[in-house]
Amino acid sequence: MLNKKDFEEMRKEFDDFDNNRELLIKKTRDILKLSKQMIYSVHRDDLKEAEGIETEIVSAKKEADTIAKKSPKLEAVGAYAVAIGEFVEAMLYMSFLKHKKIPSAKELKVSVDNYLHGIIDLTGELGRKAVQLAGKGDFAEVVEIKEIVSEIYGELLKFDFRDSDQRRKFDSVKYDLKKMEDLVLELKLKGKI
Repeated sequence: MLNKKDFEEMRKEFDDFDNNRELLIKKTRDILKLSKQMIYSVHRDDLKEAEGIETEIVSAKKEADTIAKKSPKLEAVGAYAVAIGEFVEAMLYMSFLKHKKIPSAKELKVSVDNYLHGIIDLTGELGRKAVQLAGKGDFAEVVEIKEIVSEIYGELLKFDFRDSDQRRKFDSVKYDLKKMEDLVLELKLKGKI
């Protein structure tokens, strides 16, 4: 006959996973929302607001990490990976504009995959910032941003991205760099730099 105690234990494990998964997904929504707010604040040069959001987002990430560490299956939840990638993007963006520094995966306490997701997306935000700065006449910053995107691209070229999503995302870095190179060339031709 069936061992009903086994089934009871399996049902408890199943329910625990499902409950933790729901909590994790809810926390990832907080991380996504805060990441977008932080990036928007940095785009508006409101670093004070961004710093306040940074405190919240780091706390939300810690809570999500605590939930995710309960099971390898939870760490593999797609919403968690996406949210941590967005967290990385927001943190890198603010750090670069504030300190001219790109923190490492270890400093942000994230996996390599999540870090790569975030740094690849960072180039798009930097491209938008370069256009904004060119409009304000801050041409030296535009060149600096182009140089860091070029450096990121050079490092990412050394990876063998086999995952189709990562490969597609990586290809976007090449286009972001091309746009910035075109912008810098245009500024040079106009005698702005």
